[in-house]
Amino acid sequence: MKMEEKQIYREALGLIDLTSLNGSDTYSGIAALVEKVNRFNDIYPQYPLPASICVYPNFASTVAEGLRCEGVHVTVVGGCFPASQSPLAVKVLECETAVEEGAGEVDIVLALNSFLEKNYEAASEEIVVIGGAVRAVNPDVRLKVILETGALSDKSLIEDASFLAMEAGADFIKTSTGKIQPAATPEAARVMCECIKKYFASSGRMVGFKPAGGISSAADAVVYYNIVRDILGEKWLNKNYFRFGASRMANNLLSALEGREVKYF
Repeated sequence: MKMEEKQIYREALGLIDLTSLNGSDTYSGIAALVEKVNRFNDIYPQYPLPASICVYPNFASTVAEGLRCEGVHVTVVGGCFPASQSPLAVKVLECETAVEEGAGEVDIVLALNSFLEKNYEAASEEIVVIGGAVRAVNPDVRLKVILETGALSDKSLIEDASFLAMEAGADFIKTSTGKIQPAATPEAARVMCECIKKYFASSGRMVGFKPAGGISSAADAVVYYNIVRDILGEKWLNKNYFRFGASRMANNLLSALEGREVKYF
């Protein structure tokens, strides 16, 4: 293994939103995942903890109350994830409640029902309203907006969605829910990172990038890490501005680092 790749694997571990988004998730199962994170550095003190644990909103308090690790965030998918097909008032209530119960990060899906009909004002307003509502509960909440790039048929739509989300107040833009195909692709990632770069040049505000959906291998981590490094630069290579949405990547990175199969998470 090249030393550079090994270092990327290690850094990527600390950029993961460790994700459990299954219809069969239970409170005891999520609590067990949290406990694995709590014990991780007892077993692997040489590696960084994941950036966050990402769950459905009803598990926010389970994660928040169980976590004993400093620096690991509580992330929820909100706004009626993954379809975002529900009244705005319902989306707002769900996100507010999750933040009240301990979530420090909320991932919502761009309202494609409005965006794909070119009703950009309505799509933007949803982000503004949800962002305002959760920040009224906790001003430090990070809002990530999922573009669902697999539903956007060409580069120009990905660009339009990226700028719309950032201008509406997104702290991160994210590729995919992982619930439709194609999910994350390097091509979409490059377009989104170029938009983040342009937005930063014009506004001075750094917006984060989160590839998610279908990303699982150590090789995937290297691909997306290099895209961010090459387009956005070293300032983005930390968990404040770069995340991986992945449920399987952590074990695969550990396996690559340890030189043996690891099934810890």
